[in-house]
Amino acid sequence: MISQNEKPLILVAEDVESNYLLVSTILRNDYELVHAWNGVEAVELFKQNRPSIVLMDMKMPEMDGLEATRLIRQSDKDTPIVAVTAFAFDQDKQRTLEAGCNDYITKPIIIKQLRDTIKKWLARV
Repeated sequence: MISQNEKPLILVAEDVESNYLLVSTILRNDYELVHAWNGVEAVELFKQNRPSIVLMDMKMPEMDGLEATRLIRQSDKDTPIVAVTAFAFDQDKQRTLEAGCNDYITKPIIIKQLRDTIKKWLARV
């Protein structure tokens, strides 16, 4: 449970620095952020930090976001995971949901959509 003074922790799994900087700039005033550079690191940082929500890039080195999501779901069924991807086809969205993601947003990131999606899922936690 998050106290009134604490900011929710968001794990941002993103291998492109400029994409992470964009997300960080949008969210850093309202949330604590931890950054994973790849899927392997995302799984480890998830276990270590138990974030309130995960923003999971789907295409990363070492382990993609789909596999990282599947591994996280083996031990945690409840933490919201939002797929963040440049792939915008219906079958891409379906694959992310089947892997265990709760929601899906596309790149380029739309600030209002990102904020609204995070708020929606944090309200359910």
